[in-house]
Amino acid sequence: MIVSRALGDPRKEQSTQVSTFWVSSQHNAGARGRRPAVFRMAEWDADLDHIIPSSILPPLWAKLLVGFVSLVCFARSYDGDFVFDDSEAIVNNKDLRAETPLGDLWHHDFWGNQLSSNTSHKSYRPLTVLVFRMNCYLSGGFHPLSFHVVNILLHSGISILLVDVFSVLFGGLQYTSKGRRLNLAPRSSLLAALLFAVHPVHTECVAAVVGCADLLAALFFLLSFLGYCKALRETNKEGTQSTFWVLLSILLGAVAMLCKEQGITVLGLNAVFDILVIGKLNVLELVRKVLHKDRSLENTGVLRTEGLLFRMSLLALGGTGVLYVRWKIMGTGPPTFTEVDNPASFASSMLVRAINYNYYYSLNAWLLLCPWWLCFDWSMGCIPLIKSVGDWRVIALAALWFCLIGLICQALCSEDSHKRRILTLGLGLLIIPFLPASNLFFRVGFVVAERVLYLPSAGYCMLLTFGFGVLSKHTKKKKLIAAFVLGILFINTLRCVIRSGEWRNEEQLFRSALSVCPLNAKVHYNVGKNLADKGNQTAAIRYYREAVRLNPKYVHAMNNLGNILKERNELQEAEELLSLAVQIQPDFAAAWMNLGIVQNSLKRFQAAEQSYRTAIKHRRKYPDCYYNLGRLEIGKSWIIWDTLLTLENYGNSDWKQFILQGLIASGRIHSGKSKPC
Repeated sequence: MIVSRALGDPRKEQSTQVSTFWVSSQHNAGARGRRPAVFRMAEWDADLDHIIPSSILPPLWAKLLVGFVSLVCFARSYDGDFVFDDSEAIVNNKDLRAETPLGDLWHHDFWGNQLSSNTSHKSYRPLTVLVFRMNCYLSGGFHPLSFHVVNILLHSGISILLVDVFSVLFGGLQYTSKGRRLNLAPRSSLLAALLFAVHPVHTECVAAVVGCADLLAALFFLLSFLGYCKALRETNKEGTQSTFWVLLSILLGAVAMLCKEQGITVLGLNAVFDILVIGKLNVLELVRKVLHKDRSLENTGVLRTEGLLFRMSLLALGGTGVLYVRWKIMGTGPPTFTEVDNPASFASSMLVRAINYNYYYSLNAWLLLCPWWLCFDWSMGCIPLIKSVGDWRVIALAALWFCLIGLICQALCSEDSHKRRILTLGLGLLIIPFLPASNLFFRVGFVVAERVLYLPSAGYCMLLTFGFGVLSKHTKKKKLIAAFVLGILFINTLRCVIRSGEWRNEEQLFRSALSVCPLNAKVHYNVGKNLADKGNQTAAIRYYREAVRLNPKYVHAMNNLGNILKERNELQEAEELLSLAVQIQPDFAAAWMNLGIVQNSLKRFQAAEQSYRTAIKHRRKYPDCYYNLGRLEIGKSWIIWDTLLTLENYGNSDWKQFILQGLIASGRIHSGKSKPC
């Protein structure tokens, strides 16, 4: 005997025959004469039987398949290097070193900088940094292999967990008399999880070590949602147990936020799920009753659902409290970004900002729909600003809103309650986790970032699966649809394998971006830097010049190009570039020091001394510059230099060190190792 109950309905449970499910009359209000929602859902899920064979439907086999496919997609990145941001977040992050107290992790940002600093990006992710530190400790150092393996396993685990999450979102919460949750949409949940597991837009999160933040946040996001579902199951039992699960869900949401900021958005998804699925709110019906002042308004299901207002209050208070604590920890205001990071946010016209923000949304949607053109960085002129409504790219944002409005209308106005629920939850899972990256609440430090689509892509996969089900139901060419779906899975898997290979080292990663974002100055800069590190100065100069051409204010490219020209004894051009760099950014200490080196080579000692002292003014702890300034001072005092050479010839290193310490103490020279920056 199997017993099922519609959670939130005030009536008692009723038993039925095996495989027959009881649904509240409220859920089917206004639908008399039609089949119950669970039967319609089961029929709809059965329409996918030509795509998902019955042999892989048992839960264990389904999860094994999803886990295996996810491993195949990204296994190629397991032996990759630390690339791009990995160096700053891992290798150069002092918080990962054993001598740094663990308590410092709670006062530093993701990159190891003080949160109170004006230069901090306020990316507060202490739990992710703690995971990095544990990885370093267990693997015995900064070995990229262990970091990559963790990321691959995390993605595989998240993909498996999504099988359960999608089964709830598609099929609702139905339980047997023994308390075992029933999966009423096995084909839909499996197909959506497979689409998620093989989506190429996830490559950055999985193949880049810093993507661990997104993976950990997604893991606790999903655990928080499943924990909240536990609270809904206990609604008709003792209130204490239900409250416990709600509080645990809030705690897991806070943990997700401490891994990455967007993790806290799970509380919004929990609220939407509770109101729409458990409360069975019909927005269109509610609006009609409000407009017609219907007296039956107080009988609306959402108002009669037991404990709903209490759970919403807990979610609101918990979310507000967590955000307040995080804001206090940040210490100062929001992070400071430059125009090259997010040019649209610096536009003076509100219309221009709105148009470009919506264009960015359309680009994110396109990456989900067609993830073939992927790039590690989309800033620095990669996406030129739309400055008027006459720009042809306005068509893209118009198409986006046409599709969104169509989906929203179906989600609100459809007579089919099952269709309304799936579309609303799919849109919620797509939009809610994306809100922190939308520029709506605060300025973000990027234009487009593939990593922020990791969680929203789950909502996209849910909507895509629903679309395949609708097509299967209304067409006789089911084999053609099955071939199309399998083709998408195969092509995406192949794309993941190729893209994972591109993320294995910086040379392949940077070069892969040249065809995607040829207008991105940072792409050319990074290719040039990679070539310079390998000693290919001629090719590096070409890419540095292109970076400066694309962005005439790119001071880092000017600095590096000036360094190479200095080494090639092209001193006049090097001085011009470095002088321009410090004019654009007067506090650029490295450029000031390199300018001093060039001026010293040109025998302009007074100007060189002034450049060195300006560099030290902007960076007090700058041993390279202190050393160069010391050498300049020693050059003026040939007697001191001759004494040091004499001591060197006699091999009396103790006396030489004594004199050097005396010079340091007197302020004549400063210690440090010399190298250009």
